[in-house]
Amino acid sequence: MTTETKLPIEQETISSYSQQNNEPSWLTELRVQSLAEFENLPMPKPDKTKIDKWNFTSFKSHTVESQTFSSLEELPEEVKSLINIEEAGNLYIQRNNTAAFISLNEDLKNQGVIFTDILTAAREHSDLVQKYFMKDGVKVNEHRLAALHAALMNGGAFLYVPKNVEVSEPIQSVFIADNADAALFNHVLVVADTNSSVTYVENYISTVEAENGVANIITEVIAGDNAKVAYGAVDTLSKGYTTYVNRRGVAGRDARIEWALGLMNDGDTISDNTTYLIGDGSFGDTKTVVVGRGEQKQNFTTKVIHFGKRSEGYILKHGVMKDSASSIFNGIGKIEHGASKSNAEQESRVLMLSEKARGDANPILLIDEDDVTAGHAASVGRVDPVQLYYLMSRGIPKQEAERLVIHGFLAPVVNQLPIEGVKKQLTEVIERKVR
Repeated sequence: MTTETKLPIEQETISSYSQQNNEPSWLTELRVQSLAEFENLPMPKPDKTKIDKWNFTSFKSHTVESQTFSSLEELPEEVKSLINIEEAGNLYIQRNNTAAFISLNEDLKNQGVIFTDILTAAREHSDLVQKYFMKDGVKVNEHRLAALHAALMNGGAFLYVPKNVEVSEPIQSVFIADNADAALFNHVLVVADTNSSVTYVENYISTVEAENGVANIITEVIAGDNAKVAYGAVDTLSKGYTTYVNRRGVAGRDARIEWALGLMNDGDTISDNTTYLIGDGSFGDTKTVVVGRGEQKQNFTTKVIHFGKRSEGYILKHGVMKDSASSIFNGIGKIEHGASKSNAEQESRVLMLSEKARGDANPILLIDEDDVTAGHAASVGRVDPVQLYYLMSRGIPKQEAERLVIHGFLAPVVNQLPIEGVKKQLTEVIERKVR
């Protein structure tokens, strides 16, 4: 299948969709303008991966209406396992394109925390959403898929934490795909204002197979001065989905953004995770774990770009490839001129389990300042025979020994996820994919 240049949706349809949702005029205008610009923009060009024949635009339905959940007991069992039903006070569940369940505890509401679906946020908190939406993180005119996202956004979440508010318990979103006809254009916007802190975790989970599914996912995390955002995600969309996922962070002075990402989709995927360390003393840490199988093709680009003095950026990526899967791991640490005394460090490790599997780790340092520290490490190889021999010498069968080595290899990321149910899910997904 070749990439379609003509979209299966017209400007009038987008305008009508926006009006039906009672969206503010700025969002309607942004949608229409983005759709008009779509064909004049280039496609993104992930290094060493050709995506010209990938399907990003051909889908059966822009939106579908799904039933909501009146209680968490109605959730599918695989979704229930991700959450603590008895303590699920801060939870958003989206079913295809429908906001199906939302809860936020009263204490956080009284402190001014906002947590809702992105379309409701655009209506009820228009000025606040407009201030951050596709401004400092992902730009609408970056490339064709960003413009397409802005035009067709049909779901997602909005989280705002006011100044000086510290949210102690994690806030969680679960995005369920149980209708193969529905396109997914999800936008997640997390804003932590000055001196605030929050942990946000999300899950993408397919409960049905899709034939030609399209997922275009953008996240923007804005951390104000001295704010802290810990962001965890586990993506498990099924084989039929072609996925573009772009997660961006912008950190102010002395702010921290920490990512723990389990990228476990079964379909072809390109992922861009970029953190902009704008303020002096800002901090970014990205930990990513990936498992590829079958004939999957994936490209994962992780960037930390330093603008602020004394900023620190860390990248850790561990991937496992099996069968005929191939993945490119691009790590980029960039220190801009003026970002003196900054530190950029990265490490990429790829483990291949079969002869036809392919993994490439490409660490890149771009340094435009003298008084800095920077370093990188990369390795691509097979399971260490010494480790296997040691375990087998203790009476552990070879298959079990290999499994233990893989789990140990991926543990640095898995252990960073802050919700036990999500951590358990990621462990089970890894178990299933490397079996």
